Amino acid sequence: MSRALTLPAFGWAPPSPQVGEGIVRFAPRRYDRPMTAPPPPAEPTIVAAGLRGLCPRCGAKTLFQGAIRFAPRCRACGLDFDRFNVGDGPAAFLTLIIGALVCGAAIVFELAVSPPWWLHVILWVPVTIALVVASLRVAKGMLIASEYRNRAEEGHIRREPPQP
Repeated sequence: MSRALTLPAFGWAPPSPQVGEGIVRFAPRRYDRPMTAPPPPAEPTIVAAGLRGLCPRCGAKTLFQGAIRFAPRCRACGLDFDRFNVGDGPAAFLTLIIGALVCGAAIVFELAVSPPWWLHVILWVPVTIALVVASLRVAKGMLIASEYRNRAEEGHIRREPPQP
């Protein structure tokens, strides 16, 4: 029982004999797949980029430098994160939404338990800050990924009138 020596990782196999015109020739075996570099990793989804802090181009975990601060560029593929304009929109939007939810929870807590005022301060201030920072990281990551995916650019005013 003999096995043929093959090294598919390198695309090489021992030559196979070919008979033609009375002469035995040896030709290298060919594989179906060409010898090329592996394909680049697929771009992550917008939600995955936001939740895990992934680069929208290569998927490396290099989007954030700190808790909510973007890195200047991706260390893996070199994508410049500074060219994207996320701004303060997510911060204002999330602060209003989370503030309304925390106020509702504080009112329910007050009506159900009637704790002293200092307990509200000790409980709800850290909860609000933690929720805003955690959701801000996700929202900013999702916004930068959607800007990259949709090739968003700054708007420009047209100087010529539109054609009818």
